[in-house]
This record gives sequence, structure tokens and C-alpha cells, in this order.
Amino acid sequence: MSLADHLPLAGQRAIVTGANSGIGAAAAKGLAAAGAKVLINYVTAPEQAEAVAADILASGGTAMIFQADISREDQVQAMFAAIVQAWGSVDILVNNAGLQQDAALVDMTLAQWNTVINVNLTGQFLCAREATREFLRRGPQPLSSALGKIICMSSVHDVIPWAGHANYAASKGGVTLLMKTLAQELAHHKIRVNSIAPGAIKTPINLEARDTPEEVEALLALIPYGRVGEPEDIAKATVWLASDQSDYVTGATLYVDGGMTLYPGFDKGG
Repeated sequence: MSLADHLPLAGQRAIVTGANSGIGAAAAKGLAAAGAKVLINYVTAPEQAEAVAADILASGGTAMIFQADISREDQVQAMFAAIVQAWGSVDILVNNAGLQQDAALVDMTLAQWNTVINVNLTGQFLCAREATREFLRRGPQPLSSALGKIICMSSVHDVIPWAGHANYAASKGGVTLLMKTLAQELAHHKIRVNSIAPGAIKTPINLEARDTPEEVEALLALIPYGRVGEPEDIAKATVWLASDQSDYVTGATLYVDGGMTLYPGFDKGG
């Protein structure tokens, strides 16, 4: 096997937003294991970001941490300036940071709506814009066939309505058309833009929401493949979309969901 097979992202530089836990942490570690230098973005819990960086360093990788609220334009710009100063440029953006503030429609406040939209959708716009500006400034390089790669973390709720989560579902639906529009606009620059749509994944937010056997059983009924996903399932998809193995893929959403979007209630007929 060649070096590219073992380390398909060797020498490349990545930003993973919201990378101090869950899917973001797994994606950061996966990219590092594939050879990339990784900036671990976080907002709170710096000790968790330090732990992710320490794991990468202990495995022989390269990492740095950077605190930035991705819904703030000035902080996003500072984060990109930091990676350019440290490593010369950026090749991969994983737009992962996101949050939930759930409420029934009649109870949802404007603050809850705005907070989720600002982080989950506007934050992805701001980061994608700064990444694209840097890709174009830097120009082509021999590390990848593409000028740059942007991976937007979406959700199965970009297509599955979710009562009690109007702000979250709207944000993820928005991510889908943001991604497709950017892919269409940037393809001629050889900038690839894709999404990953996770289903139920074993992250702290999901485990806290389903802490009884009955709740777990109800969740598994929605997953034809019969198991809840691991953060590493998403990390593997992230590495593939960031590598030249997927060089002809842009504008696509990869559903990593165990079949949750297959409408499992219809498996016995409708």
C-alpha cells in the first residue's frame, strides 16, 4: 500500500468546529489518524478540547485548540487567521458545531429560535465563507486534487420532521440547501462541498435524552439496522469525504443513519 492509502490526508490542515466532544471529537481524531493537522474548535469546556488534542498528540498527530463562537463573525475570522498563521493555510473544514434548544412551538421563545439558527446555520455559512476565501487566496497545491473540501454536518432531520424541535429541524433543512448551493457555486473552483447526515449517534446529548431501556427500545424501532451509531461511524465518513477517494463527489448528502430515513414504519406495508 502507498503512503496515500495509509495516510490519505497527509500534510493537509483541517478545522473541525465543535470538536471537544461527540461527533466533532471523533472526526478530529479520525482526520488526524489519516494524516491531517487538526484545529479543534470549542466554545466551552476547554479541558475537553485539551483532552482531544492530547489524544491526537499521543498518537503521533498534530493538533491545536482554538476557542471561538462560530455564530460570531469576528471570532470565526480570528480562528481562520490562527490556522493560517500556525500552519500556512487550511484544506478541510468540518462544519460540525451545533446545538439544540427544544420546545413546543407555542412555548418556543425567539431567543431559542435565534440561538439555534445562529449556530447551526449562520455559523456554517460564516465558516464556509472564510474557508473558501482562504482556498482561493492560497490557490492549488499538491496535497489534494481539490482546491478545498467543506463538510457540513447535517442530520436526518433535514428530511424527517421533528415535532418539538422546529428550530433544529429548520436549521438542518437550511444546511442542506446551503451545502447544495455552495457546491454548485464553487465546483468550478474545484472546491468540493458535501454534507453528512447522522442518525441516532451515541453522543452525550442523545444518551442523556434516552436513559431508560424503554426509551432505547423505542429508538431502536426507528433504526432498521438495529443499532445506535457510534461517533466513529461519522468520523470514517468524514475522512472519506475529505480525501481524494471522493474526488468526484460534491453537492451530496451522505446519510449515516442505519436506515432511519427509510421510513421503517412502512416495512410491513403502508
